Amino acid sequence: MAIWAEVDGATGVPRTHACVVTIGNFDGVHRGHRLVLEHTREDAHRRGIATVAVTFHPHPLEVIAPAHAPKRLTSIERRIELLREAGADEVYVLDFDREMASWSPEEFVTRVVVDQLHAANVVVGDNFRFGHKAQGDVAYLREAGERLGFAVDDRSLLGDGEAFSSTRVRELVAERRLDEAAEVLGRPVEVTGTIVGGDRRGRELGFPTANVPVDEAYAVPPDGVYAGWLVRASGERLPAAISVGSNPTFDGTERRVESYVLDRDDLDLYGEHVRVELVAPVREMERFDGVEALVARMHDDVARTRALLAL
Repeated sequence: MAIWAEVDGATGVPRTHACVVTIGNFDGVHRGHRLVLEHTREDAHRRGIATVAVTFHPHPLEVIAPAHAPKRLTSIERRIELLREAGADEVYVLDFDREMASWSPEEFVTRVVVDQLHAANVVVGDNFRFGHKAQGDVAYLREAGERLGFAVDDRSLLGDGEAFSSTRVRELVAERRLDEAAEVLGRPVEVTGTIVGGDRRGRELGFPTANVPVDEAYAVPPDGVYAGWLVRASGERLPAAISVGSNPTFDGTERRVESYVLDRDDLDLYGEHVRVELVAPVREMERFDGVEALVARMHDDVARTRALLAL
């Protein structure tokens, strides 16, 4: 079997020199994850060796118990990008499958930590579990390190008395509590994707939109209108009124994230990969009796978006 997945942005060839490594799902790369990475980087710098992050793809529960798999907060490509931004010199992606799920904790440590990574120190969150049926924990990892020649540091994921966690972010997103979710993440809630052609109805109404289909495997806020930013691949950030939903006024069926960039009707974004940052809810989704009522509300949405973004 292949141990490492080939993903854009990930390092594809196993290491040959010592490193300080952190291992985890890192979905969302929230503030708790970044605290762990910060400690990993500091120790690696002291030792004069590389900082390495190892993550899993797909999420282990998608393989072991698909019905219970959590909604993803980021794509694997975005996760790699965020891990590098947080200080990882190298990012490796474990190609998680049923064979890897059957590995004992000892086999995981030997094959990944020792033989592949040559880890001098392993830094993990204090709730880290691994191996068949999650039988391995930090205590086991530390005992294995004493036998096999690597150190182990575990770090608390607590922040202000409450744990930073991907589960907490998903809960907050589902409740439209975007400011609180952003506090845990350390950045706005986001949806990424490639802009596709729509029905062009927004342009006809005076509000042309950039449309990203909703992938239901990801954590996306409930249907409604939001204030936020459309971030282009170039890094350009454009203020936007953002609709999440299926256009009930027109009996739509496909759920999309539709971004109207304020005061712009000259953008050609089709086929561009973008990040949509959702900052604050404007209103819940409504069905209108006619186009005039819808357009009037859209003007109000834009005004409220300006206020929420302090433009």
